[in-house]
Amino acid sequence: MSTGYGFGKQVAVTFDTAIERVTAELQKEGFGVLTEIDVAATLKNKLDADLPLYRILGACNPALAQQALAAEPSIGLLLPCNVVVRQDNAGSVFVEFMDSAAVLQLVDNPNIATLATTVRAKLARVMQAL
Repeated sequence: MSTGYGFGKQVAVTFDTAIERVTAELQKEGFGVLTEIDVAATLKNKLDADLPLYRILGACNPALAQQALAAEPSIGLLLPCNVVVRQDNAGSVFVEFMDSAAVLQLVDNPNIATLATTVRAKLARVMQAL
């Protein structure tokens, strides 16, 4: 599955297992999860809206983030890299990744383009490992 701003795939595991696996695979590529937003719980709490399980993980590779910030101080507006783990109404689980190469095209800086390609390759390896 692919969009203009992300890529991902359906995984044959439970939602909780998908969270565990993607977190572990991100760590292997040097990423930590800085934030975790439980979208379904938030919408239930704020709007009494029912949504299937949906979590946004804010992943960051500190070394690459430092390089990006050095090259483009305002790049923090586009960080961290979001990873979505979601379940649809049928119970299927999906893991989707922000396509850093697509998103960071907004920045007119060749150093950022190189970093974006590196980040995308790392996230693609995470996806393949799931």
